[in-house]
Parts: sequence; C-alpha cells; structure tokens
Amino acid sequence: MIRFLAGLALAALAVTHAPSACAEGTESQRARFRQAYAVASQQGGDAWRAQATGLEGYSLFPYLEAAALTHDLRTLDRAPVQAYLDRYPGMIPAADLRRDFLGELARRKDWTTFTAMYQPGLGDALTCFDLQAKLSRGEPLVFERDLGDLWKKASLPNSCDPVIDAAASQGLLTPERVWSRIDVAAEAGKGGTVASLAPRLPSADALVAQRIALALNDPATALRQATDWPDTPRDRQAVTYALQRLARRQSTAADTAWTTLAPRFQLSEQQKGAIETTLALFHATDFDESALDRLAALPARAQTDATREWRVRVALARQDWRAALNALDALSPTQKDDGEWRYFRALVLARMGRTDEARALYQRVAQEATYFGFLAADRIDASYAICPTTMNVDERREASLLTDPGLDRAFELYAVGLQKFARREWSAALSGRDAETQRLAADLAFRKGWYDRAVFGLSSGDALRLYEQRFPLARQDGVVEQSSQAGIEAPWAYAIIRAESAWMSDARSGADARGLMQLLPTTAATVARRNGLAWGGPESLYDAPTNIVLGTRYLSQMAARYNGAPWLASAAYNAGPNKVDQWLEARGSLDPDLFVASIPYKETREYVARVMAFAVIYDWRLNGNALPIDSRMTRIGSPYALPQPGAVRRTVSCPAPAVSHATPPSAPAVAEPAPAEASSAPTVQEPQR
Repeated sequence: MIRFLAGLALAALAVTHAPSACAEGTESQRARFRQAYAVASQQGGDAWRAQATGLEGYSLFPYLEAAALTHDLRTLDRAPVQAYLDRYPGMIPAADLRRDFLGELARRKDWTTFTAMYQPGLGDALTCFDLQAKLSRGEPLVFERDLGDLWKKASLPNSCDPVIDAAASQGLLTPERVWSRIDVAAEAGKGGTVASLAPRLPSADALVAQRIALALNDPATALRQATDWPDTPRDRQAVTYALQRLARRQSTAADTAWTTLAPRFQLSEQQKGAIETTLALFHATDFDESALDRLAALPARAQTDATREWRVRVALARQDWRAALNALDALSPTQKDDGEWRYFRALVLARMGRTDEARALYQRVAQEATYFGFLAADRIDASYAICPTTMNVDERREASLLTDPGLDRAFELYAVGLQKFARREWSAALSGRDAETQRLAADLAFRKGWYDRAVFGLSSGDALRLYEQRFPLARQDGVVEQSSQAGIEAPWAYAIIRAESAWMSDARSGADARGLMQLLPTTAATVARRNGLAWGGPESLYDAPTNIVLGTRYLSQMAARYNGAPWLASAAYNAGPNKVDQWLEARGSLDPDLFVASIPYKETREYVARVMAFAVIYDWRLNGNALPIDSRMTRIGSPYALPQPGAVRRTVSCPAPAVSHATPPSAPAVAEPAPAEASSAPTVQEPQR
C-alpha cells in the first residue's frame, strides 16, 4: 500500500459539510486521486489539477487543494487560504489548514492576520500565539482569563514562554501561583518545568524549588545532598519525590537513603506511605529476598492494588503456596474477581492438595474465552468456551450509513491509502452515534477490508462474540503461506499481528516500530539481509505483504532462540530477548504460567497472555478447533515442535454462563490494546526500567 505524505496536522473536528452527494469512488477515480495527491503534496501549486480533471465531484477532492496549499504555506497570503476555508467550512482538511496557516502567521509575526483568522480551541501552542498577538497590541494580560487553564498544565509549548515572561513582568506570577504550577509539574514528574519556574520565586523559595527539580531529575544526587537540607514542608516534598524516583531505578540504594533520612525529616503519614509503597513494590519487581515480607508488612495506608498483586506474584514465583493463598485472600474484592487471580487461586489450592475446591474454580474460569480460561480448561481437560455470534442485518440503517458523507470520505480515504485521515473522518462521523450504529459501521468496515475499525469498534458487550470481525483472517496478505515458509504456525503469526497493530497497516509506535507486525526498520533490514530478502527501506514496512514476510522471519528467529517456544518468543518480541534472558536466568525453573505471572513488566505480561489467547482463537478460526494452549507454552528448556497432522486438539463449545461471575464466556482474551498510532506505555506502578 502506498504511504502518502502525512504532513497535514491531526486535530479532529466534527464534519458537517461535503462538496457533493456521496457515492463510492471508482477505481479509476481513486487512481487519479492518488496521482493528484502525490503531486499536490510534493509540488504544491496548481500542477495537481491536470491529474484531477473530472474529480471535482469526488468526495475527496477537497483534500487535494488542501495538500497543495499546505505545501505552499510559506509563500501564501491570506486570500487563497480564506477562500478554501469558506468553500469547505467544518471539514477536517480545512481545520488542519487553518491551524497550519496560523502557525505560519505566528512565525511571520503577522499578528493582524493571525487575529483575524484565529479560533479558540486549536491547541496550547496557538492559544499562546493568540496571547502574543494581544501583547503585540499592548493589551494587558488577565491571569484567570488568559492563563488560568494553561497554568494547570504540567508542560507547555515554547510559544508560551513569551507570554509567561510578560505575565511575570506585569506582576501576575505571584509566589502562590508559581508554586501551584510547580506542584502540578512535580506530580507529573516534569522536573524541567519545575527548574524553569524556580527562578520566578523569591530567592529562598527558589532554592527549595530547585531541590524539587533535582529530586525529579537526579534523585541520587538529591538524596546525597538532603542530609544538609532543612526540615521544611517543601524539602520533605523533595525528599519524598527523590526516594520514590530512586526506588524505581535502584531499590537497594533508595532503602539506604530512606534509613538515613527518615529520622531527619518529619514526613506526613501520606508521604511515608508513598515511600514505603514504592520501595516495597520495586523490591518486589526485583524479586529481592525481602520482597514478600515487606509487602505483607505494609500498613493499610500504604497498600495499593499493585502492592497486593505483587505480593501474590512474588509468592507464586517462590512457589510458597501458603503465602500465595494468604496474599490472594488479601486482594480487594474487585481483584479477587479478576480471572487471573481466580485461576491462580485454583492452582494454589490444587498444589495444596485441595483438589475438589480447585476443580470447581477451574470449571468456572474455564467458561471464559480468555488466556486464563483456556489455561483452566487445560487443567481439567475441558472444551474451550468460545461462543460466536453474527451481526443482525438491518438493511435500512446500513443504507443510511452508506449515504453519510463523513463515512463515505472515511471509506474512500482508506481505499486510497490515507489511513490517518480516514480514521479521523471515521471518528468525526460516528461521534455521538448510538452503539448499534457504531457496530453496524464497524461491520461495514470489516466487509470493506478495513479491519482495525472492526477490532476497535466491536470491543464491548455482545459484540465481543463477533469473532469473524474481531479476528479477521485476511488471507490475501499471505499470513498462512509466509508462516509456513518461515517455519512457524500461522495462528501465532495472526495473533502477533492482532496484538501488535490490530490490523492497522500504517501503525507506527513511538519507538518507530512500523506496520502490521510493528518492526523496527533496523530489525527489518537485518532480517532481510539474513534471509536474502529484498529490503525497500523503512517505508516498505507499511506494505502489508512485505511486513508479514519480514515479521514472520523475525518471529522464527525469536522462536529459534527459545527452543521454538511461541510464548517465550512472544515475550522477547515485546520486551527484547536480553530482558527475557535475564528473567530466565533468575526464574527459569518455573512452570510457564507462573513464569508469565512473574514477568516484571505489566505490558509484557499482558502481551504474552494476549498473544497466547489470540493464537487459540485464530487456531479455532482456521481449523474449527484449537491446539491446547499448554502445547504452545512448553516448559522452559523443552523443545517445541510444530503440530503434525493428527495432533490432539481441543473442541470448542458454548457453555451456559457461570452465574457466580459477571464475566461471560465471550469476554476478550485480555484488554484490547490502545490504538497503534502510539506505543503502549507501562503503568506508573510498574514502570519499564
């Protein structure tokens, strides 16, 4: 798929106008649009119009002129931009063009034209440029009106710096106001913002504000210096931040500092609890010898969901079944109802010889189509509980949707390869629509091959049982063939794609991983060279077949590193093989389910669970039944062999829902990932180190 320039801004705006009645574009129109758009984006001017002859009534025609105007932004005056905005009010490319042109006017310091074209709500950068325009006219700032909302934010764009300087010169930045923003920034961990604000305080206050900035930016140095700090409320705040930050990096060093500083500072109970919680939690993620005792000894004020869960994880990793049961008993009611902890309660009871209780729990968990449900079914040799359903056909509503101008533009943008714009049109068109309409639209997208809209649009309630739409096979992309050639299982490759990108072929993470299987360009280049494959550069990773060819080979490479084990290779695919090797060295004797539970990174734990469950579902979709999940989760060190004809497979059935739990058999394998434009971030409680 061709990846076009994506320089247009991404601010979403409700779409209320279309240039013509909508009708699905023809392949001829789409081909001419692609050519015209490439010219408009790369050359600007009017050269694109030759390729666009006859497209004036095509629903995407406004995107062509917007692309050309954006290319020419540095040379434009107001007239052509305003003319475009007047022709296409309310359209997404018009909103983008306005925002980009305002940025250009601010760069020119053409404040008169900027003010004439400015509209509120276009982002903090333009808000501050608007305030700069007011200052250029000699208008004084009013703090609550002009800075009140901005002041509540932990960080601001550079365009706000002159405004903040002006506010200071006008005497608006009182110490109380400066401290209020420092507190916001410090809670968000923005040490740079704190450091920039400190000089705006009186000298004595500035010194302690700098200590807070140091605590956030360099906690080890801050704690060494803290032995000479006075015992004031703000210094206590700095010490608390520094201890919490250092604990995340070096829990033992933070312990030593806490022992030294605790007698010196009269910390509040809340501050003590925050420090004790962080220390105990990160000793747990390090699996220190003292971790279990520290977690169990935490006072009630210091307990959190994370500390309670990690008490269970540490006990399971030690295979201390009595301690594990006590930790499971200490979970909150909501946590106890989670499938993970019900599964592990059953496992612990079984290990303690309480087999009848364990089997009853396994039976209830096995009624859920989840990672833990599949594990539980294997424990009692039960069928997998997958309950598919189909969409109800509503031809009248479907016909109405197909005439919606916004959805028409969304489908056409997807068809021509402008997927980011397509998703924005999609979101604008469906904003505020009822759940049934959104589901119908998602099913339409599925039928048009736009699979990620189905994945994200059918993610709650009974729609979870629409397995055909939520787990598309997309055979035209060659997953089965390429998996076979790479020597891996197709269900596993499908599961990786589903977990990595949810079939968003233009996905790009913050780490620059790209495409369906989220490959880094450097990794893809190495895989291509090692396998004698053509390498067309980073942009080629947005081509689905190319991405799958390279991604399946990389999966095969990861599998070979771990005796073929898909579950360990999946962990390495997410966290990197070096991290997995460290975990194996520390806890490589554990059973696979216990090892996964002990993975320090929340993101990777959930990723492995997601992929393994998705592999079961894809196996069922491809074959009508599924290999036991245990077969892909071989013991560490044991070889994994690809399934042969006649391999024992689990049947799939749809049991009556368990009445004792709210989670139905159709529940997702794990929580759906965030949209793939952004890489998923580790949680605050369990940061990736």
